[in-house]
Amino acid sequence: MFESIADKINNVFRNLRGLGKLSEQNIADALGEIRSTLLSADVNFFVVNNFIQRVKDKCLGTIVIQNITPEQQFVKIIFDELVQLLGSNTLSAPTSKRPLKILMVGLHGSGKTTSTAKLAYFFKNKANFSHTLVIGCDVYRPAAIDQLEVLARQAVVDCYVDRQTKDAVKIAIAGLQYGEKNGHDLILFDTAGRLQIDEHLIGEIKNIAAQINPDEVFLVADGALGQEAANVAKRFHEAVPLTGIILTKLDGDSRAGAALSMKEVTGVPIRYMGTGEKIEAFEIFYPERIAQRILGMGDIVSLVEKAQEQVSEKEAKELEKKLKKGKFDMNDFLNHLQSIKKMGSMESLLKHIPGMHNAEMGADASNKVKRTEAIIHSMTAKERANPNIIDGSRRLRIAKGSGLSVQEVNLLLKKFKQMQTMMKKMKNSRFDWTSFGSR
Repeated sequence: MFESIADKINNVFRNLRGLGKLSEQNIADALGEIRSTLLSADVNFFVVNNFIQRVKDKCLGTIVIQNITPEQQFVKIIFDELVQLLGSNTLSAPTSKRPLKILMVGLHGSGKTTSTAKLAYFFKNKANFSHTLVIGCDVYRPAAIDQLEVLARQAVVDCYVDRQTKDAVKIAIAGLQYGEKNGHDLILFDTAGRLQIDEHLIGEIKNIAAQINPDEVFLVADGALGQEAANVAKRFHEAVPLTGIILTKLDGDSRAGAALSMKEVTGVPIRYMGTGEKIEAFEIFYPERIAQRILGMGDIVSLVEKAQEQVSEKEAKELEKKLKKGKFDMNDFLNHLQSIKKMGSMESLLKHIPGMHNAEMGADASNKVKRTEAIIHSMTAKERANPNIIDGSRRLRIAKGSGLSVQEVNLLLKKFKQMQTMMKKMKNSRFDWTSFGSR
């Protein structure tokens, strides 16, 4: 989502390198470029002006620190103000209340039903809500109930629907009673949306809120809407006090305006964000981490968290033992490759690494991993356990089985042997798996 804005802002930083000090003129030039960048990213006009003024005031009032370059001082000020803009000290949803009732609202097409299921999955797996219920209150959109039921099965949570009535308020009340009776500790209400805000939509949401008394009201907003998303949030907040915003579709070619405008315009924090189509592609919105991504600083913390989700502590210890004993084989390597794939594409992983936000991996990056997997899958169990037995005839068979060339099989075996040699020398070091398999 932030690639374009990150590239442009980093060009501004590069222009400051080599300067002896921050002057009013070079600050004005840099801020002029940043202002244009933010406006072109659909950030709200008043938000941009206030942001630029705060940065300017801080820059001009900053005392020059020895051994700190003007560029570094400028980046630090921009970072601090971005964090403030995005919403510092954002709180997660309260976890002590049982049942926790969350009302989901938003316009049609914002991804509300999908976000309802994702939030249910997220809370179940990461916030200790073991008995979760989603309630289908969208009685207007065709197949809305069917979609919620399918997504609930994917999230492995319970789902309450009623196809016999078109009264969303009655469904919400009955669903709440069902949830309380059956001991659900988290209850999410998926409401209907409209193409635009109207009196009927607002009236229905107000009536549902009055009857269920929600603990949280989350607005689901399409991150690609730019300034309009902030206006939508403001309208909803005036009707039903929002406690948080969920930004969706951030994996697309969005211009980032919504993320940079919403908190400032509405005063409501962005709490979560959807990062892809899969049910688990959902994260807490950390302002500091987002600011780091925008400034090209990477996001190592999120990358480590992704890795920890895919590899258990037990698996990590078993792998460490094998590495120390030099018994790491093709089966272990295949398992590790598959864990990396679950974390996302190679391109998306690179964006979390400082200085690598605009690194070129090439369109063939993911295919290289797939080809490596195909070669390993074409090996016999004995060959995976002991690649040293793979002679010329075996290499030919493996190449045919994987649909690749003998040269590619040879390259993989060569790199694997190099890796084993490295491991014997390094013992306690870790290998850079992401580079393996690329040519």
